[in-house]
Amino acid sequence: MTPTIDGAALLNEVEAFHRRFNVFPTEAAYVAVTLWDAHAHLIDAFDGTARLAFLSPEPGSGKSRALEIVETLTPRAATTVNASANALFRLVEAEEGKPTLLFDEIDTVFGPKAGGNEEVRGFLNSGYRRGAKSLRCVGDGSNQTAAWFASFCAVAMAGLGSLPDTILTRSVIIRMRKRAPNETVEPYRRRVHEKQGHALRDRLAEWAATVHDQVAEAWPEMPEGVTDRPADVWEPLLAVADAAGCHWPDRARAACVELIKAADDEGSEASLGVRLLTDLRDKVFCGADRMPTAVILEMLLALDDAPWGDVDDKPLNARMLSKLLGQYVTPANKPIKPRGIRTPSGFPKGYYAEDLTDAWTRYCPPPSGESATSATSATPQVSEGESVAETATRIRHTPAEGATQPVLAG
Repeated sequence: MTPTIDGAALLNEVEAFHRRFNVFPTEAAYVAVTLWDAHAHLIDAFDGTARLAFLSPEPGSGKSRALEIVETLTPRAATTVNASANALFRLVEAEEGKPTLLFDEIDTVFGPKAGGNEEVRGFLNSGYRRGAKSLRCVGDGSNQTAAWFASFCAVAMAGLGSLPDTILTRSVIIRMRKRAPNETVEPYRRRVHEKQGHALRDRLAEWAATVHDQVAEAWPEMPEGVTDRPADVWEPLLAVADAAGCHWPDRARAACVELIKAADDEGSEASLGVRLLTDLRDKVFCGADRMPTAVILEMLLALDDAPWGDVDDKPLNARMLSKLLGQYVTPANKPIKPRGIRTPSGFPKGYYAEDLTDAWTRYCPPPSGESATSATSATPQVSEGESVAETATRIRHTPAEGATQPVLAG
């Protein structure tokens, strides 16, 4: 008699394998990626498949490593940096079975300088649901005939910035970040660790075979408020969690709610974002705990050799500032947003240093020159009754050898 496989314990091992080599931004991300690995082994049981998207605003955030680990755990994994639509269709139609396609540097396919990739985009858009096919010509010269090619398969992607909305809305999105100094991982050595991943992959395949029929007939209960396309994305992952049992159904639904809520489009240029973060830390805040938006803009626009006077053909404004900072997150893993600041003259919107510290640590080079602490010692105070505009004007004309930011009272 074949011994029963403990699905929950097996998923625990898969999650632990990811944790050895990947630093994901949230616990929800570990849950989602683990379930996605398992769902790839059950692709024939589902009517749809979720795309998995590892995205970040900057290089060096662990996206490619995440794909490498996924590659070891999924069936018939095929990694590509670029591929034609025709090659992808033929790979899906191969006799060996449906592949798990892993696209690294997906921004080179869909980025602003990538040119037209409408056929690949069409493949990714259509291939999330069973039965999706595209009509292609086959043959040589005048001896061509039309043939249907399937595109349904599991796809994971990694890239900078964002992706087209048509793909994002069909994806579980993991917003990767640079590792903080206190975040460490085990060095990945393919010759050693790939075998360990493959051993887990084979056990996942064995377990998947035992729950295939159960999963194929499942209609997992969605968390409250999860409907339409997000429900389509998460249905196969929740079905896997329910089949595994133990703590996985609860963890899966909590992750579902968290990641759907966190999903948003990323815009703006990443390098411009790092320049903004660095200028805010070294030339605007300089140790202050908060800053009104109007003061920030005045000080940024006054900087020599800075790009802030011409962002998208116009000076940086409050809306652009919010959009640039919104692609990064606070220590609580929420998008950086302006908040109210109490000053002697009112309650303007602005930004708090505590919201920016995590992004400063992860993305900015170490500060050089005079420390932030010494810079604040000679900082001019906001005078009683002075408006934000007056504060900004006065700071703009502060001599270069002096401090260039206010300490706000209140």
